[in-house]
Amino acid sequence: MAKTLLLALTLLFSTAWLQSQDASQTGSSGSAHRTVQGCLQGSDGNYTITEKSGRTYSLLGDMSKLTAHIGHEVQITGTSGPGAIGSGIGSDATGIDQPILTVGQVKHISGACQTLGGE
Repeated sequence: MAKTLLLALTLLFSTAWLQSQDASQTGSSGSAHRTVQGCLQGSDGNYTITEKSGRTYSLLGDMSKLTAHIGHEVQITGTSGPGAIGSGIGSDATGIDQPILTVGQVKHISGACQTLGGE
């Protein structure tokens, strides 16, 4: 009985430790795997995607995947994180930090962007 209890407690603590490690790895970098669908805008390596809700992400990574889709609705899967304060990356024209999405995969949805608010 004591061995069973000891084994159960060991498994419980191990599971809790592993989950805290996963949470600290995601939390320490502030990044998360994300898929965003919206309107692709930009030029000269400075691209953004704006969701129908109005949320805009600054894009980083392999920009060669994006050039052919400017003004189109796309779905981008990648890693997101907060804007880089003071770097100019992830800041809009007002200086407000935008979340950053590092481009992994790009999927073409439509040849034209949908209007904001679903109109």
